[in-house]
Amino acid sequence: MQYRILVAEDDKGLNQGIRLALQKEGLIFDAAYTLKEAWKLWQERKPDMVLLDVNFPDGSGFDFLRELRRTADIPVLLITANDMELDEVTGLTLGADDYITKPFSLMALRARVENIRRRTEGARGQIYEEGGYCFDFQGLDFFVEGQEIPLSAPEQKLLRLFVQHPGQTLPRELLTERVWMEGAEFVDENALSVTVSRLRRKLEISGRESPIHTVYGIGYVWSVRKDL
Repeated sequence: MQYRILVAEDDKGLNQGIRLALQKEGLIFDAAYTLKEAWKLWQERKPDMVLLDVNFPDGSGFDFLRELRRTADIPVLLITANDMELDEVTGLTLGADDYITKPFSLMALRARVENIRRRTEGARGQIYEEGGYCFDFQGLDFFVEGQEIPLSAPEQKLLRLFVQHPGQTLPRELLTERVWMEGAEFVDENALSVTVSRLRRKLEISGRESPIHTVYGIGYVWSVRKDL
């Protein structure tokens, strides 16, 4: 099965280097050097993944990502020269799957791309299994150590976001926006905390800490202990 990646990077040498470094059987690449070209290729080719630079001569990659997330949930890896925490939080809040800062090794980029692809393809398969947890997001069956647990629609969306981004700190703003989608601005500020608390209780396994960890002042991160 072919897998199409759009590389949107205005530096032509880096754009070509990325495509050469990632080249393998089954992968197809489209190259865009401006946001205008990226939009055109997105609309015509419908890629499976986007590697997106933040800074373009004709605009911001953040604006591209914001518009893309209105209609699509494909994986996006942001590439930026700005080594600033604010940029990372902004990218994740807008729906990026990962983030890498220039200068970076092409080996590190390749590992990140493969990790995102493996993770998102697993999510497309709708099944997550790890550490006593088994979640079927298509069949809407959720098991903790073999015992089925009932989850509300917001809990299901929240859980899916967590398992799709293991080890990544997800900001509260991102979670609220992605869980409640339309009308998120009208959601009570405590709704996310309450939903997380309920989900934690339902996922409890005796003798283990919750896989949902609070990152104070920012959001939450999903991490399952594998040594228990």
